[in-house]
Amino acid sequence: MKPKKIFDLDSIHYELSKGRFEDLRGMINKIPPFEIALLIESSTPDNRAILWQIIDEDLEGEILSNLSEEVREMILSFMNPRELAIVTKDLEPDKIADILQDLPEKVISEVLEAMTEQNQKIIKKVLSYPKNTAGGLMNTDVIVIRPYHSIEVVLRYIRIKGSLPESTDSLYVVSRNNKFRGVLPISKILISSSETLVKDLMEGFSNSIDVNTESSEVIRIFEKNDLISAPVINSQNNLIGRITVDDVIQEIKIEADESLRQISGIDSDTFEKTSTALKTRGVWLGANLITAIIAASVINIFKETIEQVIFLAVLMPIIASMGGVAATQTLTITVRGLALGQIVKTNYLYIFNRELLVGISNGFIWALVLSAIACYWFQDWTLAYVICLSMIINLISAVLAGMGIPILLKKIKMDPAVGGSVIVTTVTDVVGFLSFLGLATYFYI
Repeated sequence: MKPKKIFDLDSIHYELSKGRFEDLRGMINKIPPFEIALLIESSTPDNRAILWQIIDEDLEGEILSNLSEEVREMILSFMNPRELAIVTKDLEPDKIADILQDLPEKVISEVLEAMTEQNQKIIKKVLSYPKNTAGGLMNTDVIVIRPYHSIEVVLRYIRIKGSLPESTDSLYVVSRNNKFRGVLPISKILISSSETLVKDLMEGFSNSIDVNTESSEVIRIFEKNDLISAPVINSQNNLIGRITVDDVIQEIKIEADESLRQISGIDSDTFEKTSTALKTRGVWLGANLITAIIAASVINIFKETIEQVIFLAVLMPIIASMGGVAATQTLTITVRGLALGQIVKTNYLYIFNRELLVGISNGFIWALVLSAIACYWFQDWTLAYVICLSMIINLISAVLAGMGIPILLKKIKMDPAVGGSVIVTTVTDVVGFLSFLGLATYFYI
């Protein structure tokens, strides 16, 4: 049985085009906020403005928290600070902070002024941490207990609160001055005697996360230890919040999306304005043009050789293409290993030697294949020798570039996934053309 669609995008866009806004109001406001966010992101800028006007106010806060940053920025331009404060008042402080963090300071101040003093204090605290750190990921919705409390007191406290925060698998144990002491799993609370003290049941927790830890490291900690939640502490070992697996999953999605977009130089908003898309992609195309000119300048050095030995022009793209593919393979392995923390100083030499052996082996195998094809095609043994040597040289250089460049970029605090592909492709093009045409010049001219 096929799953029933929550909404039909074409139908909603058709209703919008016909101006049937009241019919749409009843239809859209029955959809979960996450799905409404998807609907807005799948609509043109003009339709987004209309949709936002017919959405119920009590859904707007949750919808804002589910929108991508670019689309959310557009929606926020429709709202004044007081309206934003009203629609976000029931959200968790960390979600409010996520919405506010990219707004101008003046707007943030105006929104905070419209909130309660308690919410202001909590949100200001979360906003004080960079968004790509544990402090930026954490939420402050935490239940804390004391070591000398009995299980009966803990249960009474939970009943008074009425509910547990989402993804709560443990309660956090702190001293009177808020020093983190350990965790008490919910499972132990349920099976222990009511007279038992927390200090007799609590567990030490080695995976507490410093507030300044980078988000990529937080992801690794959760993955390595199969965590549902983890406490966030400062340098004085004070408990200041917690990170849940939901926060981590959301961050993984964001990082994966950003990496994909940065590699390709594209926008996250499919329906972004033409001028914005033109600017973003234009910069990327400009960078590629520069690398293409560098490769072309190498070819230009050997233009006399190409004029005299015309069939070199036929084979040049093959050399460049093979080198580019080999470099991309090694680059992907290296970038992935660096991102997952698998490639470190102690094992770098092993991986380098393995990739170099693969490069040399592939170089010899495919050099022989291509030289045989070239010899049969052009009936020229000298050409076969030239193309064999240049293929081996280029595939070895591809491995060296694919391994070395991302590691170098990481050392100078640049993202290997963003600039790596452009640089390694340039290296293989230049080395490929230089070796192929240089050897051809030596043997033919």
